[in-house]
Amino acid sequence: MFGRVQRPEPDAIEVIIGPRATFNGHLRCDTSIRIDGSVEGGHIETPANVILTETARAQCDITAKTVSIRGLYKGVLRADRVELLEGSQIYGALYVNSFYMDDGVLLRAELNIQGANSDKQFAQPRPDRQAAIPVLRPRPLPAPQSQPKSEPKADGK
Repeated sequence: MFGRVQRPEPDAIEVIIGPRATFNGHLRCDTSIRIDGSVEGGHIETPANVILTETARAQCDITAKTVSIRGLYKGVLRADRVELLEGSQIYGALYVNSFYMDDGVLLRAELNIQGANSDKQFAQPRPDRQAAIPVLRPRPLPAPQSQPKSEPKADGK
């Protein structure tokens, strides 16, 4: 009777934090989230999208598929794609696979673009064990040549 018959579309926005609302805590849902108000701490988590509008002020961690920011954000953000739109201010750390940034964005954050193959470690080439390492000995410097000292003239000049 009260159960949901069908799951909503992943891009359907069912959670809205309005412009006069303040939130602090852990928010987890399976649909997109739009923030117009203030988030003062905690964590936002969704397999869908998070949208921070120009009136948004969020100081929290976010984990989502795509995050679009036009407001102020401070925290650790983990997403497949991040879009920083004109007028946004970002502080903290971003861990993303895809990144887009408009002109007029203030970005004071650590940016880690991981890419599709981020799980693979960078393989260092191993040196050939049979190869000899050349050793170069420095050449000795030539001995300084002594210059004759000039003697003062008798008239004191």
